[in-house]
Amino acid sequence: MGGNNLIKAIFIDYTGTMVLEDEPYTRELLGYFIGHSNMNDPREVLKVVWGKIKEYEALSHGDDFIRNDDRIDKILAYCVENCGLEGDLDYMHETWRKIWVHAPLHDDVKPFFERSDKPVYVLSNDDLCYLEESMKEKELSPAGIISAEIARSCKPDRKIFEKALEMADASPDEVMFIGDSITSDVTPALELGIAPVLIVRSKDADVSKVPEKVRVIRSLDEL
Repeated sequence: MGGNNLIKAIFIDYTGTMVLEDEPYTRELLGYFIGHSNMNDPREVLKVVWGKIKEYEALSHGDDFIRNDDRIDKILAYCVENCGLEGDLDYMHETWRKIWVHAPLHDDVKPFFERSDKPVYVLSNDDLCYLEESMKEKELSPAGIISAEIARSCKPDRKIFEKALEMADASPDEVMFIGDSITSDVTPALELGIAPVLIVRSKDADVSKVPEKVRVIRSLDEL
């Protein structure tokens, strides 16, 4: 990949950016929620679950950090108490683990890794053991994986980005960060002085609120 010689490393988000969010295990889990709770619509399930994920991630820092596995148990317990969730919680947790590991890559990801002439580092709020298993399964060899448990902090907190800079031995102006979220990816990168690239694969997505200095791409093939 032809690149800017000033760029020393590339950071890339995992969920949504590298792997699909709408995939078989996610649909299986949504179906189980609907069949075993008082939530009747996938959008309702996603609103509740995603809201709790973001809430627990925001509280998970430093000495109060808890791994993704533990956050999932808290979300399931919340849904049991507040959403009438019943059924096999172990099965639901195991399905969640399968999402972290087996969610398929977007078609443009492996070619991007193969042609990059810069080291690529994966950043994610997921637990390291599942990220490592996923990379092995997908036959990808990133220069490093920076998980929330390594940084003891979840995106959009800047600590995970600072840990990535430390691992890459790079300053903010020597890296770019590719992600699919303005809140979790673009904003913290800009605050640290890292050049963000927002990937928006949906042709119907509204990009009018993207900050002016942020490059928007539809595919990793554009880099």
